[in-house]
Amino acid sequence: MSDDADPIAYKALAKGTPVQSSDGQEFGTVEAVLDVEEVDVFDGLVVRTAEGQRFVDADRVGQIFTTHVVTTLSAAEAAELPMPDQDPVYDAVADDDTGQSLSDRFGRMFGRGKWKRER
Repeated sequence: MSDDADPIAYKALAKGTPVQSSDGQEFGTVEAVLDVEEVDVFDGLVVRTAEGQRFVDADRVGQIFTTHVVTTLSAAEAAELPMPDQDPVYDAVADDDTGQSLSDRFGRMFGRGKWKRER
C-alpha cells in the first residue's frame, strides 16, 4: 500500500477499505466497524474475505489508515479468523447499580451501570 497514507480514527474507516496481515498481505476488506457507542469503545471489524465474513477483534487491529488497515495477525492467523458472533446485545443500566462496594460506588459516580441483556 501507499507510504503516504494518513492515519485515521476507527470511526472514519470506510466500508471496502483493504485489510492486511502484519506482513502486508491483503486478506479482505472492511465490511463493518463495530463499536460500543454508549462508551465510545472500538470493538473490532467485520471483514469480507474470500471465505465469507470474519471478525477481527480490536486488540488485533494495529493501525488504521485512509487507504488500508494493518492488523497484528500473521497470514496464517488471518486465515483462521472466526465468523462474526451473533451473541446477545447487552446494555448498561446505571439505575440498577445499588451495591455498596468501592467498585459499585465508583460505577455510580462515573455513570457506569451493570450490564443487562436486552430482549
